[in-house]
Amino acid sequence: MRLLLAEDELSLSKALVKILEKNGYSVDAVYNGREALEFLRTGIYDGVILDIMMPVMDGIAVLKKLRESGNEIPILMLTAKSEVDDKVNGLDLGANDYLTKPFNTKELLARIRAMLRVTSKAADTQIHMGNITLDLANFELSSETGSFRLANKEFQVMETLMMNQGRLISTERFLEKIWGYNSDVENHVVWVYISCLRKKLAALQADIGIKAVRNAGYSLEELR
Repeated sequence: MRLLLAEDELSLSKALVKILEKNGYSVDAVYNGREALEFLRTGIYDGVILDIMMPVMDGIAVLKKLRESGNEIPILMLTAKSEVDDKVNGLDLGANDYLTKPFNTKELLARIRAMLRVTSKAADTQIHMGNITLDLANFELSSETGSFRLANKEFQVMETLMMNQGRLISTERFLEKIWGYNSDVENHVVWVYISCLRKKLAALQADIGIKAVRNAGYSLEELR
C-alpha cells in the first residue's frame, strides 16, 4: 500500500514516515497542500494522510479540490484542533476519517487500515506494459521468465515510469517526487536507479526499455 503524507511539521513528518514504513507502507512525504495536489496528479496512491494546518494551501482546500475533481481517494485528516466544526467541515467535504493531534500510533495505524479496507479489495494493484508487470501491492517487477522484488526508491522510480508510459520525465521531477523538494540528493542518484532497473528488465527479457534523452530525462518505451 502506498500513502501520501502531507504534514508541514518536519519532525512529525519524519517520525510518521518511519512508523508507516516499518508497518509495511510505502510513503511519499510533502510539506504543503500544493505539493500534495502535484504528487496526487502524477502518482498512484492508496490513501492520503492530510494535515489541515499547512502553508501555501491548507488541507481543507486540498480536500475540496480533490473531491470537486472526482478524485475519491481515501483521506484521513489530521489536525491540532479539536473543535467539532472543523471535523464536521472536513467530513462534509468528503474526508473518510479524522484524527486529532496528539494521537496514539496504534490508533493512527488502525484508522489507516480501516480507511483502506473499503477500497483495497476492488483496487487494481498491477500496472502492465509489454510483457512486464509491476505489482503495486508487493513491489514486484515480473515477466513470464521471472521476477524481482524492488527496494522502496527503486519501486517508486519504476512506478513513475510505468504510470507515464512513453512520456519523458526529467531527472528533477524524479528527485522532487521521490526524494522531496528539500532533498540534497544529487542528479546522478537517479541514473544509478535507472541503471539498476535496466539490468533487471534485461534479465526479465523485457520487450520494453528505459530510454534516456540527453539533458531532458527518461521514458519507458516499447523496444522495436
